Parts: sequence; structure tokens; C-alpha cells
Amino acid sequence: MTEGIKEILVVDDEPLIREIIIRKLSEFGYIATPVENAFEALNKMREKSYPLVLSDIMMPGMDGIELLKRLRSLYPDTAVVMITAVSNVNIAIEALREGAYDYLIKPFNFEEVVLSVKNAFEKRDLILENRLYQKHLEALVENQTSEIRQLLSKEQERSSELNKALEEIQITHDATIDALSAALDYRDNETEGHSQRVVRYSLEIGKVLGLERRNLEVLARGTLLHDIGKIGVPDSILWKPGKLTDEEWVEMRKHVEYGFKMLKSIHFLRDAALIVQHHHERYDGSGYPDRMSGDNIIIGARIFAIADTYDAMTTDRPYRKALTDRDAREEIKRCNGTQFDPKITEAFFQIPVEQWFNIKDDVDKQLRRYKERI
Repeated sequence: MTEGIKEILVVDDEPLIREIIIRKLSEFGYIATPVENAFEALNKMREKSYPLVLSDIMMPGMDGIELLKRLRSLYPDTAVVMITAVSNVNIAIEALREGAYDYLIKPFNFEEVVLSVKNAFEKRDLILENRLYQKHLEALVENQTSEIRQLLSKEQERSSELNKALEEIQITHDATIDALSAALDYRDNETEGHSQRVVRYSLEIGKVLGLERRNLEVLARGTLLHDIGKIGVPDSILWKPGKLTDEEWVEMRKHVEYGFKMLKSIHFLRDAALIVQHHHERYDGSGYPDRMSGDNIIIGARIFAIADTYDAMTTDRPYRKALTDRDAREEIKRCNGTQFDPKITEAFFQIPVEQWFNIKDDVDKQLRRYKERI
């Protein structure tokens, strides 16, 4: 891992925020240089290539997204962490798509700032070290003969360790995904906590089905962000208290395509985007958007269907009270083979009833802590 002093360029048009961030970072041994806009930041980068830039998004003149694009083009080895507000979910998604390592939501506590900065430095160091090892491997292949197999084996093992570390750091992206999902739940306040519960329910089913760890990670991301496309649905439809018209339903159903388009170009969400696209398909082929049926539907979407329905039925909504667990289970049995995959239904009923209650309690506690923090 790269050692030594860690220098950070802090870009924010608010002097007080710059001052506080710099002071807090210095307490943890970082050397931070303040600038008030994107143009000054680019000038500073010409003088000295900073390993990390911490930048606000909403700034006069050149905004943070445009600065991010230029930094990724001119200084690809510089890590960039963005700062935004909860309401700017679309902008946050764009920042991740353009290569930001992470983003922080205002107002933030400085433990989050330090953790994000620390993770960004670690991921950057691993990428650079891995690149050096890859070059070293290529040199070995070209220059070594008799000892090549032994040396290559050792270097590949080291490279594998580095790649594994990169995958672990990639998990920090899930904190970003949680923030996006929470922002959507606050916008669509009828379903607050819904996404988090459905993730936990889906993972329980996935484990019973024997899904591998990689597939469970994809399942978690896809189910957590299944309704992220609702960000593109007009508020007049999303918040309408009464029944939707046929035309409004057409617009509402577009949220699966909106969500797929939002996520497909974010490299670590490409597989999860397919769950988002097909989470309203039905096993008998009567769902949308593509009327897929049976095993043609991605397994994550088939698992989601039963987890989502169970949560919807057992949660209070403005227009009805929650069903009992027993009534919800009877409804799932009734829809087995039409709405739900029989294999998934069987896995669902293998899980003890108490497990569903424990998950709901855990998510409720997490939501209360989150609200207290903000």
C-alpha cells in the first residue's frame, strides 16, 4: 500500500465549509489545500497533481460534475469524492457514472468525511499497486524462461489478493446505493423502508436456493434499487392519492426502463440493472415490460417478485391496513405458478415465520437511527 503524506484538494464555494473540512482533515494527518471554484482547482492541478479531490457539486461557473469529467480525463489517477444534497439524487447517480469514487450528502458528519476519504485513498492505492504488479507480470513473461512458472504463480497470487481487496473496497459503493434508496423512499414516503426490507427478504430466499456470494450481491443491489426509476416519474403521478388513469399507468410503468437506463452504465450495477428492468415480470408471462415468462425471467427478478409482494401485503398503506402474515401466505400460495415461480415459492415457505418478523424489526430500527442522524 502507498505510504506517506496524503494531500487533498478541497473545492467548495462556501468559505466556512472549506475551513471546517480542512481543519477536520488536518486532525487526521491529511494536508488539505482549499480553492473556491472549479477553475482554481484545475489551475492547482496543473501546478501539482493531487491524489484526491473533494469537491462540491453545486457551484457557480463550472459545476462539480463538469470538473469531475475534466479531472477524469486529464488526471485519471486522481480519486474524486463529490459532495451533494439529498435531493440531488439524479446528479449523484451521474457523478458515480462519470467515475466518482464516492459522494457525501449534506449535512454530513465528519466521521463520514474521514471514512470516505480513507476508502478513496485505499482504493486508489490498490489500483495503482495492482497496475504495477500487472506490468511486472508482463515483464516477467517477456524476460524470464526457466523460472517463469514459479515466479508467475507467486505474482498471480499477489495480484489475486489485490483484486480481492479491491472487491472488498467496492462494497463501500453499497453505502452509496443505500443513500440513493433512502432518498427514493423519502420521496415516495408511502413505501418508506420497503426497499431495505425487500433486500433482506430476497437474500433469505436466495440463500435457501443456494445462490453464490456474487449472485447474492447482485440480488441485493438490484432489489434495493428496484424502484430507482420512479425518480423519473412526475410527482403528480407518483404522489397522486387516488386511482391512476390508464394514461398515468402507462407513465408509471416506464419507471422500470428509467431505472435500467440509470444503472446500466455504472459498471458495478450492470447486472443489478437487469433486476430493475424486469422486476414487474410475472411467471406466467402477463407482466411488463417484456411479458417474459418462466426461467426466461432473471432469477433475481423472480425472487424479488415474492419478497416484494410479501412486504407490500404485510405493510400498512394509506389506502388499507396490512394483512396478517397468515393471510399474506395464503395469497402467495394462491398466486403460485402464475405470478410466482414454484421453486421460489417453495424456498419462501422453508424460511421460519419468525425470521420475517426479525427482519422487519431490524429495518425499522435502522430507519429510526438514520432519521435521528440527519
